Amino acid sequence: MPRLSEVIAALDALWPPERAEQWDAVGTVCGDPDAQVSRVLFAVDPVQEIADEAVKLGAELLVTHHPLYLRGTTTVAASHFKGRVVHTLIKHDIALHVAHTNADTADPGVSDALAGALDIRVVRPLVPDPTDPAGRRGLGRICELDHPLTLREFAARAAERLPAAAQGIRTAGDPEAMVRTVAVSGGSGDSLFDAVRAAGVDAFLTADLRHHPASEAVQHSLPQHAPLGLVDAAHWATEQPWCQQAAAQLDEISDRHGWDLRVHVSKTVTDPWSTHHPSGAPN
Repeated sequence: MPRLSEVIAALDALWPPERAEQWDAVGTVCGDPDAQVSRVLFAVDPVQEIADEAVKLGAELLVTHHPLYLRGTTTVAASHFKGRVVHTLIKHDIALHVAHTNADTADPGVSDALAGALDIRVVRPLVPDPTDPAGRRGLGRICELDHPLTLREFAARAAERLPAAAQGIRTAGDPEAMVRTVAVSGGSGDSLFDAVRAAGVDAFLTADLRHHPASEAVQHSLPQHAPLGLVDAAHWATEQPWCQQAAAQLDEISDRHGWDLRVHVSKTVTDPWSTHHPSGAPN
């Protein structure tokens, strides 16, 4: 069995921490570098349900996309819910490692996994990483469909293929507009509208679209600009496919090194929204 430090070195090669945004908090949160690792669990969120799942599974390493402490802390006391996660993990000799924005821009990264779940072909990054001469790394992806769909049909594909979440899929724009090219970005993507417009795509699929940026994007499409369809999915649902991709990458590394790791992907839904009720009184 490999030591934790060896597994972390492999993960850091996939998602170098120096490629994370300056505001981000990535890397190993807790864990003994000399501890042996035989079982690894991947998940989106480092919440208590996932920590408990790692304990039940007998994992020695939990890898999450979202950081546990993004803005820093002065305490890990178990009187706070984040502290309870730390106590649970340490008490059961489970390390926690985070790959966040360094996984977003990787090749392959979070948006590649999202495109794969939607069965659309990646053409290039939406916002290329200027340090990548090959032009494959970067934030978001510009993709092509094998055959055109209406915005309504493309949204239905997203609803069918992405993990189920209470929000479902919301759209803005003409539901009968034809979609041939799509920009996708796992997680919150409404800061990318300038790049999306510059790319000239037919639709943009992301998560956490707010009222004003979405409204401005729709208005910007009228009438002199090409229409842009918006497809808004749940944040968790757009990033969960990365866990499958990341687990497969670690499986390949394990096979290459003869580590015989058992790599698992959590099926626990950690989207914070639990129910959805269509609004509006009947006419």
